[in-house]
Amino acid sequence: MRKDYADSLRSIDIYVGQDHLLWQLWNQDGVTQSELCERMGCEPPTLTNMVKKLESYGLLTRKKDALDARVTRVFLTEEGRQIRGPIDEIWAKHQDKMLKGINLEEQLILKRLLQQIDVNLSE
Repeated sequence: MRKDYADSLRSIDIYVGQDHLLWQLWNQDGVTQSELCERMGCEPPTLTNMVKKLESYGLLTRKKDALDARVTRVFLTEEGRQIRGPIDEIWAKHQDKMLKGINLEEQLILKRLLQQIDVNLSE
């Protein structure tokens, strides 16, 4: 499933993980790189490489904070906002594929179980 998902993202020149970074910015643009690390649960070098790559694609830009020049904020470009539609389509298609044949009640149970697993791993 991951390979199929990765192949779908690559069709729009995005790699697994980069979609998550974009999603974070779609929810709140202009956050710091350290905030993105915390939200995504990744190491600073990993995030820096991802930001550089997406910046080279023209999907985001980095700017120094107006009040504290030591802080760098990450912003979407217009292209970064526009790619949301294609990524949303890929997410929806893969969710439908994964949940095919699983009724709503079973989906709710699955969601609760996965949330519990997430809590367990966070402890």
